[in-house]
Amino acid sequence: MSKIGKINISIPEKVKVAFNGNLLNIEGPLGKKSLNIDTKIFELKIEEGKSVSIKPKSINQDTKRLWGMNRSLVNNAIIGTSSGYSKILELSGVGYRATLKGKQLNLQLGFSHDINFDIPDSVKITVEKQTIIKINGSDKQEVGMIASKLKSLRPPEPYKGKGIKEQGQYILRKEGKKK
Repeated sequence: MSKIGKINISIPEKVKVAFNGNLLNIEGPLGKKSLNIDTKIFELKIEEGKSVSIKPKSINQDTKRLWGMNRSLVNNAIIGTSSGYSKILELSGVGYRATLKGKQLNLQLGFSHDINFDIPDSVKITVEKQTIIKINGSDKQEVGMIASKLKSLRPPEPYKGKGIKEQGQYILRKEGKKK
């Protein structure tokens, strides 16, 4: 039995969930999302628009693996369309700053050139200070991927802690040279 898969998913008041064929359509205040669910393996029940449950038709090793993942995907889509996801990145280092220029995020990260990052339409990026970037969106995977791409432009280094890190991320610091 899947520990995660057994739990029912509660649907917020503003979100509408409909299931036709293999597609699960989720519509909320922040957008629409449709998920493809394999009806040969799983049985999906929507109970009075208040909760969703997903159960496998037969339990074996393959369905045990997929059960929790499919439940998490449905839950993430419902949360994304109702409240959305956000990540906050911090730039730390002398001269490190970010600015928005139209549909591009301009980053100065200590290189000889500026880095222009194209912002996708489904994600909203705001620069609160010059050193704090906030990424908002309805798709958890896309928000995480964009945060990961931005962090990979200048990962935090262990000696001075310079680089792009998530808010609250701990950087293991190393001691420098000794005389």
